[in-house]
Amino acid sequence: MSALRRRTLRSVSVAAATWVSAGLTTAIPDAILFAVGLGILSCIATAVLVWRRHPVLAVAAVALACAAATAGTVASLAPVRSQIAAIEAEGGRYLELDVTVTGRIDGSADGGAWFDATAATVRAGDTTVVGAIPARVLVDPGGRAALARASMGSTVSLSGRAIPAAAGERAALVVRGSEVVSATEPTGVWAWFEGLRDALVASTRGLPQPGAGLVPGLAVGDTSSLDSATEAAMNASSLSHLTAVSGANCAIVVGAAFALLALCGAPRGLRVGGAFVVLAAFVALVTPEPSVVRAAAMASVAMIAVALGRPAMGVAVLSLAVTVLLVIDPWLARSLGFALSAAATGALLVLARPLATGLGRWMPRALALAIAVPTSAQIVCGPLIVLIDPHVPLLGVAANLVADPAAAPATIAGALACVAPFPWLRDGLTALAWVPAAWIAAVAHTSSSVAAQNLPWPDGPAGAILLALVGAALHLVIVRPRRLPRLTGLASAAMAVVLGLVLGSSAVRTVAGPLTVPSTWQLAMCDVGQGDATLWRSGGATALVDTGPDPAALDRCLAQFGIDRIDLLVLTHFDLDHVGGSPAVIGRAALVVHGPVDGHADQRLLDRFAAAGAQLQQATTGTAGALGATRWQALGPAPRTDPGNDASVAIDVAGVDFPRTVLLGDLGEESQAALRRRVDVPRVQIVKVAHHGSADQDAGLYQDLHPTVGLIGVGADNDYGHPTASLLSMLRALGTAIGRTDQDGALAVWLDAHGTLTLWREHAGEPGAPENPSQAPRETGKAVAGPARGVGWIRVNGGGPEGGGWAAGRGAPREGVPSGTRRAPRGTGGRARPSSGA
Repeated sequence: MSALRRRTLRSVSVAAATWVSAGLTTAIPDAILFAVGLGILSCIATAVLVWRRHPVLAVAAVALACAAATAGTVASLAPVRSQIAAIEAEGGRYLELDVTVTGRIDGSADGGAWFDATAATVRAGDTTVVGAIPARVLVDPGGRAALARASMGSTVSLSGRAIPAAAGERAALVVRGSEVVSATEPTGVWAWFEGLRDALVASTRGLPQPGAGLVPGLAVGDTSSLDSATEAAMNASSLSHLTAVSGANCAIVVGAAFALLALCGAPRGLRVGGAFVVLAAFVALVTPEPSVVRAAAMASVAMIAVALGRPAMGVAVLSLAVTVLLVIDPWLARSLGFALSAAATGALLVLARPLATGLGRWMPRALALAIAVPTSAQIVCGPLIVLIDPHVPLLGVAANLVADPAAAPATIAGALACVAPFPWLRDGLTALAWVPAAWIAAVAHTSSSVAAQNLPWPDGPAGAILLALVGAALHLVIVRPRRLPRLTGLASAAMAVVLGLVLGSSAVRTVAGPLTVPSTWQLAMCDVGQGDATLWRSGGATALVDTGPDPAALDRCLAQFGIDRIDLLVLTHFDLDHVGGSPAVIGRAALVVHGPVDGHADQRLLDRFAAAGAQLQQATTGTAGALGATRWQALGPAPRTDPGNDASVAIDVAGVDFPRTVLLGDLGEESQAALRRRVDVPRVQIVKVAHHGSADQDAGLYQDLHPTVGLIGVGADNDYGHPTASLLSMLRALGTAIGRTDQDGALAVWLDAHGTLTLWREHAGEPGAPENPSQAPRETGKAVAGPARGVGWIRVNGGGPEGGGWAAGRGAPREGVPSGTRRAPRGTGGRARPSSGA
């Protein structure tokens, strides 16, 4: 091993030790003993090094010293945290604060705002804590308007209640602000920068969307005018780094400054110095919050390595940057953004050149290098991203390859427009920036619309490890090192298997899957085990009610029914068997309607949907909207209902030529009876049986609903005895045909042009299997696509106005729209539209 590589390995070891120390010390309540212990060990290693010189001892001494410094930084905040603990802030106490904003003010999922701040004073009753207290503030929607002119550097006085901070969080105090007493405008240099950003956003108004909204994002990371659909498309296409003020944005600005100074004949030292002055100004322009500072540090390392032509030296500088940043801010060790930034920079330094050399065997060198850069980043960052989103963007490299050439001109023209001294010059530069921005937006929308783009992947650490192995195999196949011929051959075989599986899976998801179910379905229930996931569609739009417990199971169901985008997602409540599959649809849902939130985990899930471009709406009795030609209305919960099963969002769906449907979530007997007293319950054709067919049911509600078909989402061999004999007997007595996912697999129901209601079961009854209590004579062999194995249909005759229909022998027809609900208008568009009231 060369001396340079040995030095590089030593620096990486120090950075790794510092990272581990930071991760551990931020998770323990008292880091002072840890810091003292590491400091003593560092002194011992130094003493031994003086006595017996050895490189390993030197590395150990430095690593222990850096780890001790990191622990010391964490311990230095212990007095502040003790003061906050002394006023019992964690218990939800009412507080009054004066804070200084230290980061960008971003919108929250509920229509409020959140920002990082430093609290100067915290008052709790007669007790006042004074100091520089790191805080995180969430402002309720009512106080959002008071922050309209606030920005970094503003002083905000507010009141609210403290909420428990997550383990390992940087902020010593997290506050939910209910009232903003006052908020000053930024002053001095911060006001000047804020004015520049506002002028850029104003300059884009009048330009065609979505390119206009993308220009401020590419230039200064301001996504306030970016529409949610484009933001979701950027995320799905692995292009979100272009609008997040990542290392790519900083590298573009530094590279442009470096190249301009080189054209002017400046010596290397002046070029480097001038480029970093420009970078400092750019960081101040886009607000120097922690994520921007991290991106700037990583971009600096990459540019130094590129300028010196020393990738190995670049790794050493990267390690130094990581070490210094972790000593200053140990909480970065728990930041996925920091890990992605460091990993992407390391991939550029270590993997890009070998990949380009390997690809150069089959293509021109310039093209090989262009492909190698995003491929190296994808290989290293993919296992980290899959921890939060269990999908692999198959077109991510291609999207970056096509979009990245437009990123530099859009960023540079946008940044110049931001600092342009004349309005006419600013408008001209903004128009120039719009052209490449529109191209990037088109690439994002095109790639995200491809059904095979997002490949489902196993979740959690196992999925990350598996993807890392696939990435390593891909690297070996491309690079083909001569020293490892057998390992390269094994990697080639593995990649051939993976490629076959990916192609097969994509074919099933995009082509074969939808052929296994009837194309005429209007309402379907997924087989997701012990949980609920129900679909309905109308006019080209699709709704999903709950997600089941498992993202992989939901993915399979959506592929089976040919669903790529969810126009309306209803989360009836936040039990795992109803929201556990949410990662499969984050970034694919346009509107999320949900029940009462119970705790931080529920809110974080909603925040993830909002960050991926979804609009959020909490449902109470009377909340309504349209989906295609259907009208949906929430029958509950009542306002101020405590979260849980009895606060499930119950949905009534009606429409022209659509089977009248009520979905009951996990409502229990008492809440069902209360619903029956509160709402004029309609007679329906389909009911989604409450709580997986438990015994906790109100017979009166089902008698009023008098459903023709009852659907039960239930897992085979579950430990709860669902569905119970009492529930099945009750439905049998009503003459209701029962579909249950534990025996029948996926279920689909539709109403044809003759008013005939059809229930399709994925699995036909097997000979000798237990008799389905609802089983009626089944018709098979109809001209509807189904799987090669058993497929069952049960026909229910009837038809009626507004798609309500009536069962044969049941008496008078049922109206399709409930009392107090507007009829679904004919010709309604195919998008979900939220509204309030009946």
